[in-house]
Amino acid sequence: MDNLTAFTEFLLVGNAGSRELQVLQGLLFLVIYLGALAGNLLTFLVIVTDPHLHLPMYFFIGNLTLIDFCYISVTVPKAIVNSLTDSTLISLKECITQTFLFILFGSTEFFFLVVMSYDRYVAICRPLHYQLILTLRLCTRIAGASWAGGLVYSATHTGTLFRLPFTKSNVIHQLFCDIPQILSISSQSVQFSETVVLVLSACIVLFFFIILFISYANIFSTVLQMRSVEARNKALSTCCPQIATIILFIISGLFACLGPISEVSTIQSFLTAMFYFMVSPFINPIIFSLRNREIKSALSRMFNRSSKVP
Repeated sequence: MDNLTAFTEFLLVGNAGSRELQVLQGLLFLVIYLGALAGNLLTFLVIVTDPHLHLPMYFFIGNLTLIDFCYISVTVPKAIVNSLTDSTLISLKECITQTFLFILFGSTEFFFLVVMSYDRYVAICRPLHYQLILTLRLCTRIAGASWAGGLVYSATHTGTLFRLPFTKSNVIHQLFCDIPQILSISSQSVQFSETVVLVLSACIVLFFFIILFISYANIFSTVLQMRSVEARNKALSTCCPQIATIILFIISGLFACLGPISEVSTIQSFLTAMFYFMVSPFINPIIFSLRNREIKSALSRMFNRSSKVP
């Protein structure tokens, strides 16, 4: 053990091969990143500034857009800089920070998706008690608990992954500090500890997925019993964006967990990573803006006010 070198920096070798492709990759990431920032920031500002959207459902959507804003900002800027400057280095501290924030925002988003399913359940299945159950105080506590849960979950994973120095290798075949890649170059003791944490996490995630399934099963059962077509369409219009976001989140998670851990940089690993750390934050604001009538109306009102300003 005395002859082993403890690495203090890593090499991110997930960039495209030629210099021209690296620049093209960096520009593509930049366009997607700016689009995601603009979409999430616009949706967040509309929810905050429009009094018509000061309701529990939009309070949670506002938190979701803020999470997506931060989530994509954890990894993409570094990938853009590395692609445009032909650099591969990232320090150990930067890697730890990136991993911690990546898990924090990812897990917190999952908790908020579960909370939002409960919000729709109460709104559609128990509409007369909606304002009595989901008060501002309760919504604030639920939001705080979701952020705290993400913080604890992230701290547990990050602490487990980086509790021992890296001596095998410092090469990460990805554009950022990808958790499976980090685990593959860690010690056997860390791999065992992280496996235990992942098994416990899987049990927790399964429990929350059961809650999601039960909530939406009750929602669709209630919607199908509605006689009014207008009421049915209105209920579906508030649920469809959240369901689309959940499906996208699940697919992204499956890509992250079940994707191959490549020992070389391949186009498959590149596309897999791009999907689960860029696509969801980019598409989510589009889903909410196009499928939610109230948000579309609020956007129209905001643009109308802006156009009247001299």
